[in-house]
Amino acid sequence: MRILIDYRPALRARTGAGFWIAGLVEALATLDAPHSPRVTIFSSSWKDRLGSVAPSGVAAMDRRVPGRLLNWLWHRREWPPIEQFTGEPFDVVHSPSPLLIPSRTAARLVTIHDLDFLDHPERSVREIRRDYADLARAHARRADAVVVSSETTADEVIRRLNVAPQRLTVCPVGAPPWSPRPPSSTGRHILFVGTLGARKNVGGLITAYTALRAGRKDAPPLVLAGEPGPDPIPELEAQGEDGVIRRLDYVQPTELRKLYESAVMLVLPSFDEGFGIPVLEAMTVGVPVVVSNRGSLPEVVGEAGVIVDPEDTHALAAAMANLLDDHERYARLVKAGVAQATRFRWARSATALLGAYHEAYKRRRGEAPDADRS
Repeated sequence: MRILIDYRPALRARTGAGFWIAGLVEALATLDAPHSPRVTIFSSSWKDRLGSVAPSGVAAMDRRVPGRLLNWLWHRREWPPIEQFTGEPFDVVHSPSPLLIPSRTAARLVTIHDLDFLDHPERSVREIRRDYADLARAHARRADAVVVSSETTADEVIRRLNVAPQRLTVCPVGAPPWSPRPPSSTGRHILFVGTLGARKNVGGLITAYTALRAGRKDAPPLVLAGEPGPDPIPELEAQGEDGVIRRLDYVQPTELRKLYESAVMLVLPSFDEGFGIPVLEAMTVGVPVVVSNRGSLPEVVGEAGVIVDPEDTHALAAAMANLLDDHERYARLVKAGVAQATRFRWARSATALLGAYHEAYKRRRGEAPDADRS
């Protein structure tokens, strides 16, 4: 089976979608399957080259075409077909976004991590605001298969986009190959990792942390690690230079583990999450997590974290204070988090994805039951 995967989200600093597609491609390349697929990754960019980030074991097709221009043509004109770039046919073409890649003959898959763009387009970058809300429903129903990263998103796609359950495949993020830190480790800061935007509730986190500091001056500093989002955060803009709240930019993967290992806890109070990769990374290292009760976060955390209403900043501050004070509970959550993280494996997700490719291919050829796409 010849598979083409759009690898563009993984070209630059990898956040959610880029991290997910890169992990799956690497797992596919090393998957011990009876009939291993031939995986090719595709990129289109004017300045970012694929060769510097392409994983071993996969072929690469790198085209010097501006990504925004190609996306506009693909999304709004459904042209040119991918075969015009590759010069050869493929059996399956996988888009890492909710919108289809045009193809003459290949089975086509789309990826949906969450549906926040339907409810809050203002939280998204311009291209997503322009295209996703208008087109995602139709593209998901026309796709030969839809890939999601959580059961929560799968339920949402079925309910809100009217996609048949048999065309959905769940491929969660895999845990990093990190060992837990020693149980005696004591962190130096409270950590947030993610885009610094309204969707992540960074403003609410700062408000809750300010309340925490008002009650206990010895609270560890808050470290915010991530690139700025598309929307300004007034609470973040108002912060001074006292060092109590430290703001970092995107943290390179080589340094990220150290940041987790020196954390007292991770706090991710998002209003919506398709998965919540920092939560899995923190649990793997043995860092307790405080998360919101929104999106897929309760699914990822299970019983291994503290779950709060993201709109209740008092509850969020109390949750952080409790973890600082209750050492017995802290130790239980460390142990539970490490165990919970072992449930997420790239090989398992890659196996599920390969199954989705085969089903999409058969559906395209009329060899599998189809669902109503009206």
